[in-house]
Amino acid sequence: MHRSAFRHASLAVLLVAAFVPACFAASKQIIRSFPMSPTGSFQLDNVNGAVRIEGWDKNEIEVQALKSTPEEPSLLDLVAIEIDLTPTGVSVSTRYPQAQGVEVAVDYVIHVPRHARLTHVNDINGTLRVFSLDSLGELHTVNGNIEVYESSGNLHAHTTNGNIYVELKSPGDQRGAFAETTNGSVVLAIPVDLPAELEARCMNGSFSTELPMVMTSAAQPRTVHGVLGSGGAPIHLSTVNGTIRVVALRSTI
Repeated sequence: MHRSAFRHASLAVLLVAAFVPACFAASKQIIRSFPMSPTGSFQLDNVNGAVRIEGWDKNEIEVQALKSTPEEPSLLDLVAIEIDLTPTGVSVSTRYPQAQGVEVAVDYVIHVPRHARLTHVNDINGTLRVFSLDSLGELHTVNGNIEVYESSGNLHAHTTNGNIYVELKSPGDQRGAFAETTNGSVVLAIPVDLPAELEARCMNGSFSTELPMVMTSAAQPRTVHGVLGSGGAPIHLSTVNGTIRVVALRSTI
């Protein structure tokens, strides 16, 4: 083949290859904003996709949902994003058609008032990230990591297959904080002067801490009990297959 003809043929192949993925992928973005009480409650239920929730200094909620599928674009319309507004809070749910397998993922980026109460967030398959909230609640996923940055509150983070990383400025009241996984590791970053009662249970792995802690007797095997500072709200950390680490939360500028 002539050299110029070869170049044209190669270019044609590259162009075809570049457009192949577009034929088998489709997406649709939805953005909605609503007024929200600065201390209102928020909850979300999702099935497949990443979730990112950020606190901000506005008395409104912004919901960005990106639906995507590797199959026919028409499948996107079969998955609904339901937003329920009440005087006390906002609820967001991903709804799939019953008795029909639909390969659609929904990724969320959500902004809520910084002092909003994060009562319940459930994401079955996907990573869950939370930033800068002062009232954490229940965070749950089955297959995915849970990451919490610069937040506070009575956290209950639970995943089955994933790691947990939590930056906790304060565990809230005496209900305390929980971080539990089955197959994964747990890292808790807290201020060096945070008073708390710590319990860490690690079945197949190790426990370590950067912070000074007074050890107390262990009521169960593979369980560590200790007091941070003068003691305070309870913090429970647990994993079956993984490690547990407690590190110092360092301030950022």
